[in-house]
Amino acid sequence: MRVPALVLCCAAMASAEPSVSKVEPPSWWTNSTLNPVRLLISGLNLRSATVESADLKTSNVKTNENGTYLLVDVQIPKGLQAGPHTLTIRTAEGTTTAPFEVMEPLARDGRFQGFSQDDIIYLIMPDRFANGDPANDDPEISKGLFDKSKPHYYHGGDLKGVRDYLPYLKGLGVTAIWLNPWYDNVNHLNQKEKDHGESVTDYHGYGAVDFYGVEEHFGTLEDLRTLVDAAHELGIKVIQDEVANHCGPYHPWVTDMPTPTWFHGTQEKHPNETWQLWPLIDPHSTTALRRQTLDGWFADILPDLNQGDPEVARYLIQNTLWWIGVTGLDAIRMDTLPYVPRTFWHEWMTAIKREYPAVNVVGEVFDADPAVTSFFQGGAETFDGIDSRVDAVFDFPDYFKVRETIARGQPIRDLAGMLGHDALYPNPNLLGTFIDNHDVIRFMNEPGATPDRLKLAFTWLLTTRGLPTIYYGDEIAMRGGADPDNRRDFPEAAFAKVGRTEEQQSVFETVEALTHLRSATKALRRGKTVTLCATEQQWVYARILPEQTAVIELNNGDAPAAVACSAPAPNLSTAFGEGKFGESVAAHSARVSVTGGQTR
Repeated sequence: MRVPALVLCCAAMASAEPSVSKVEPPSWWTNSTLNPVRLLISGLNLRSATVESADLKTSNVKTNENGTYLLVDVQIPKGLQAGPHTLTIRTAEGTTTAPFEVMEPLARDGRFQGFSQDDIIYLIMPDRFANGDPANDDPEISKGLFDKSKPHYYHGGDLKGVRDYLPYLKGLGVTAIWLNPWYDNVNHLNQKEKDHGESVTDYHGYGAVDFYGVEEHFGTLEDLRTLVDAAHELGIKVIQDEVANHCGPYHPWVTDMPTPTWFHGTQEKHPNETWQLWPLIDPHSTTALRRQTLDGWFADILPDLNQGDPEVARYLIQNTLWWIGVTGLDAIRMDTLPYVPRTFWHEWMTAIKREYPAVNVVGEVFDADPAVTSFFQGGAETFDGIDSRVDAVFDFPDYFKVRETIARGQPIRDLAGMLGHDALYPNPNLLGTFIDNHDVIRFMNEPGATPDRLKLAFTWLLTTRGLPTIYYGDEIAMRGGADPDNRRDFPEAAFAKVGRTEEQQSVFETVEALTHLRSATKALRRGKTVTLCATEQQWVYARILPEQTAVIELNNGDAPAAVACSAPAPNLSTAFGEGKFGESVAAHSARVSVTGGQTR
């Protein structure tokens, strides 16, 4: 009996030795404005560990109670040679090592560019756009999640597919692509978020289990870098879709937190999201009311990250800087922006601007009230004394009005009236305008929507102020109901003219003409917007620069119409609305002419 006891004792001692399974971030670059970088090291038996390095200065070591996470500051000395380095981790029970790479920073020329109203963004859900590498359709590590017959499964789209069709996007007039998250997602079915009782996959990218990993169904980090470089070679910028509010329900943190306050609550006990944004903009609301919105777990499932924990805030800031720094991307789209404290956004934006001054951010504020959306755009302090510094938000109020008016035929004067709320925004010229995205039914599924009405919506989108975004497939009038039907696969044949139907080609030609017109007409991108007249179903507005003026004529009625309105200057000229272009693009255009400073 003594021998087995001795074996058991030795096994117990061996199991107490420290081990490392992951380092986040795995690398950093020299001459960074953020130095030291704080590492989150995952492993076993790390409690009370010390950390040393021959080349790097380490300090401020903390471990969690379970000994599964270690946090340490790593200072990169000036002039340190780039390459792999080693951290030595010691406990009373043993020693292990952790790898860490020091990189040379990427050349800045042609990278980290940011967006402006000169850009035209194209929103891509990577899994549903194009399959460039069938070898990653059903990876060994996550077998059984690929099935094109099931709308909630992976369908084969990937980063190489996006790269393969960059020339298509360039020809369409696109200058920036926004990719839904490429974070690594869980390798099995998601049984916590179900659709009609059926388990789903996280093909959409919003269920991160590794904020530093690339989803294997999409490719590798090298594939991502190659895509970014290829896009830049064609003059196309890349926008990353990020999530700082929550992680996926299967993230390892959910059952083992790096700090006791990593989340708002625990998997067993946490607040549920109320979806109410008004307490956040109301100077009379209580802290308790605001916390219900800021701290709640989405759908009672998605773990809500606590940005009030300094370790969480630092992790998220570094994660953003790392993705920018290792890929050379140009801008960020931030998911669920209002549900994170604006104090954090101020800190996060400050870190971005310090390292990459031109990189900017557009945030999702899913609300129809411009008083709500405008509150979250940076550039001015609000009642709480905070300027979030977030460059832009998506223009959901105008989106809702476009659907009501142009898609469903309600008075277009209501859309003109919504533009009157621009005074609420610190910078309305950077609002992200759109007629469709991945969270709503497709424009063509709206009651009353037709290809001609879609063309009219695109005419508004590509001539109004702001930063226009095209959802993949809208340029060929794709249909789609509620999620996931609105995320159908892009038909491969439609990448070429020969493969498009008559309807698809007609809409494509309209969008192509409008994107090129916008790019060629500075007034359509940067001109002051002036409403000349707005009747029930007709709206005439101008985009005005000192050297150039364009007039846009929208007729939302079912019959030709004539309108008369005053022009702001004698030299006003129409950009379109008559002739061949007007006939093909503005099928519902009002008949307007300019004479002696009057538009008729």
